[in-house]
Amino acid sequence: MGNGNEDDYNFVFKVVLIGESGVGKTNLLSRFTRNEFSHDSRTTIGVEFSTRTVMLGTAAVKAQIWDTAGLERYRAITSAYYRGAVGALLVFDLTKHQTYAVVERWLKELYDHAEATIVVMLVGNKSDLSQAREVPTEEARMFAENNGLLFLETSALDSTNVELAFETILKEIFAKVSKQRQNSTRTNAIALGSAQSGQEPVSGEKRACCISL
Repeated sequence: MGNGNEDDYNFVFKVVLIGESGVGKTNLLSRFTRNEFSHDSRTTIGVEFSTRTVMLGTAAVKAQIWDTAGLERYRAITSAYYRGAVGALLVFDLTKHQTYAVVERWLKELYDHAEATIVVMLVGNKSDLSQAREVPTEEARMFAENNGLLFLETSALDSTNVELAFETILKEIFAKVSKQRQNSTRTNAIALGSAQSGQEPVSGEKRACCISL
């Protein structure tokens, strides 16, 4: 997965980060979008997002990654945060079992507000702290499989699997979008002729496309 030009892209995918405060959501975001990590554990205040454009095959995809920015502490995340999201990383701290114990509640909230087709990855963060692990890998993996989620363990601190986590979810979203566009093309080909909805935008037009699955 290579980097693309930030101003030249075919799709915009909104991906939200959810999970308890302190599990490392902001550092996953900064590691992926800016390759930065902060040891300052102060909670981010106010919703924020960062972007990074990546190449998936020949398509340039702008990943717009949203951070809850501390609002989860007050149960104050609104439906606007989830609106338009096509992917979600549900993050827990694998050294704090209580952050894993509430994953099911987060999943329910996500499905209450987001589209049913949203692609969700369960992420066990802080894998670098293996001596302090409280959540067995297989337990989390089994939960993910039983609930139709992707699963990966990451470390924002040492970068382990951070690229892979975002790459995997973006590829899954892209595959869904591509399939949807193919189906749309088949459905509309006869009625619309050359103006079928599945055609690629011609160069010179604004090529961004915010996707709702």
